[in-house]
Amino acid sequence: MTNTVTAFIGLGSNLATPSQQINGARSAIAATAGIQELTFSSLYQSAPMGPKDQPDYVNAVMAIATELTPTALLHCLQGIENEHGRVRTGERWGPRTLDLDLLLYGDQQIHLPDLIVPHIGIADREFVLYPLYEIAPDLHVPGKGRLSDLVANCPLRGLQRLIQS
Repeated sequence: MTNTVTAFIGLGSNLATPSQQINGARSAIAATAGIQELTFSSLYQSAPMGPKDQPDYVNAVMAIATELTPTALLHCLQGIENEHGRVRTGERWGPRTLDLDLLLYGDQQIHLPDLIVPHIGIADREFVLYPLYEIAPDLHVPGKGRLSDLVANCPLRGLQRLIQS
């Protein structure tokens, strides 16, 4: 691939066999034209951010090389969410079959009505920071600082790495 950018995608699910949802999304992302998987974190289990009367989440982070523009990549990710049965109810932080977030796109800072990069919650979310740190410990998050510093200031809040069979 020519003219590629390294991007990082956060994957999360807490419905319909979450680990399978994450692995299916990983395969779908990697099979997309203009995208090449670079690395993939372990799977992590985390408590829900929103309403507590929902199952725990399974989360991971994927690094890709892509020729897609940030907006084209966002639309690709939303299409994969839809294929996995994602229903957008308007409920913030509610249960979902699949959530794919564009966390980072190279060293760019993007502020569009439907896309903010780095992802708006990247510096505070253990279920993003720890898997990201696992695969890119030397990363600098544009406008936020060194990833190692962000991780050092973010409590685990019960986050656990899952043993994969």
